[in-house]
Amino acid sequence: MPIVLRRFTVAASLIAVLTLFGVLLQESKDGSSAEAAVRYELKAKPQQKWYRGNLHTHSLWSDGDDFPEMIADWYREHGYQFLCFTDHNNIQESDKWVDAEKNKGGPEAYEKLKKRFPEGWIVEREENGRKQVRLKKFPELYNEFTVPEEFLLLRGEEISDRFEKYPIHMNASNIQEALPPLGGDSVYQTMQNNVDAVIAQRERTGKAIMIHLNHPNFGYAVRAEDLMKVRGENFFEVYNGHPGVRDSGDENHASTERIWDIVLTQRIDKLNLPIMYGIATDDGHSYHDIPSRASEPGRGWVMVLADKLEEETLILAMEAGQFYASSGVNLRGVAATDKVYELVVDAEEGVEYKIEFIGTRKGYDPESEPVLDKDGNEIHTTRRYSEDVGEVLKTVEGTSARYQFQGDELYVRAKVTSDKKHPNPSELEEFERAWAQPVLGPEGLAKQAKDR
Repeated sequence: MPIVLRRFTVAASLIAVLTLFGVLLQESKDGSSAEAAVRYELKAKPQQKWYRGNLHTHSLWSDGDDFPEMIADWYREHGYQFLCFTDHNNIQESDKWVDAEKNKGGPEAYEKLKKRFPEGWIVEREENGRKQVRLKKFPELYNEFTVPEEFLLLRGEEISDRFEKYPIHMNASNIQEALPPLGGDSVYQTMQNNVDAVIAQRERTGKAIMIHLNHPNFGYAVRAEDLMKVRGENFFEVYNGHPGVRDSGDENHASTERIWDIVLTQRIDKLNLPIMYGIATDDGHSYHDIPSRASEPGRGWVMVLADKLEEETLILAMEAGQFYASSGVNLRGVAATDKVYELVVDAEEGVEYKIEFIGTRKGYDPESEPVLDKDGNEIHTTRRYSEDVGEVLKTVEGTSARYQFQGDELYVRAKVTSDKKHPNPSELEEFERAWAQPVLGPEGLAKQAKDR
C-alpha cells in the first residue's frame, strides 16, 4: 500500500534547517524560550564533508561474480566516496587466478573487464589449455582507485564463522592482517571471540579497525539476546541489501529493527554497555544485469560526516555516531539537546516523508517469552517483548520534526520513510528510508551517570 503523507516543499525544508541549526531553542514550562546546549549534532561544519560509502562488498576473491576493479569502478562512477572490500575470510593479498570463461561471472565478466581496462592492466596466463586471469591484490586496487578527497578503498574482511548450523558473519573494516574465524561454544561466544581478535589487532597495530555484525537474520542465526551482550561490538546491519537475509523477519522472527530496539533497551537499562549503531550495506555479490532480484550494489549505504576522506578519520567519525544509514533518503542533519531530538530531511522535490521517533521509556514491561513452534518447542529466535520496547513515540509527516523528551526515555532514534519506492529493492514494496542514530534520553543519561 502506498504511504500517504502531507507534502512539504524544499523551501520549507530550508526554513526548517535554519530553525534547527541556527540556535536550538527550547520552550520552558512558562512558555519562554531558552538556549539549549547541543549534546549531539550531525551537521556539516565548514571543514567537514558528507562521504557516502559501502562497507560490505564481495568480488571474485570469494563469492562475488565480478572482478574487484570492475566493482570499485561501479561505486566510484555511481557517486560513492569510499568502498570496503569484505570477501569471506580473505583480504586480497595472495596470488589468485580465475578462469577467464568459467569464473562465477562467466565470460560476460571477462569481456567487460577487457573493455574497461584494455591496455597493460590485465595479467593472463595459460593453464592446462585454459586462459586464466590474475585477480588484482588490494595494494594494486588501492593505488589505481584511491584519489585524495575523491575516492577511497578500504581493506576489509568478512570473518565468516558459525556455531552449529548458524552462520555468524562479521565485517572488519580497515583490517591490517587476515583473521581466521575463531568459533565458540555459543552464538554469543563466537561473536565475542571474533570481536576480541579484531580489537587485539587494533591495539597491536595502532590502526583504527571497525567491526560490525552482518545480517543477523541470515539463517536466523543471531538473536537480540546474543548480540546485546557482546562487548566491543557497537555496530550492526539494520539494513542489508541481499534479498536472502530477511531484514523484515517473519511471524516467528523479529525484524532487524526490532532486534535493534531490544538490544538498545537492554544495553542501556541492564547491561551498562554503549549504544548500538545501525548501518546499511549492499552485501553485493551480483554485478551483472542490474536491476534484478540478486544481491546487487546501490541498495544501502552510510553517509559519514568527517573532516577528510581517510580510513582512520571515517572510522572514528562513525564511532562517534557521526553518520546515518540510508537506502535512498538523504538527511540535512540531526541534533539533540537535553530537551529535544530534531531531524531535517534533505528533501527531494515531489517526494513526501514520514518521520518516526522510536524509543523505550523507564517503566517499560521488561518481561519476555520464548517463541514456540506448533509442537510447543522453543525456536532459536529473539524472544517476544512488550510493545513498550521500541515504541513509536511520535510521528510527523513532513521534512523536519522535533521530539521533546518527556524525561523518562532510555533512548530515542529516528527513522524516515519516503513515499518513493526503492528503484532496486531487496524486498518487495520497499520504500526509500533513512535511519538516524539513537541518542540517550534523560533516563538513559541518568543511568549512565549512576553506573560510572
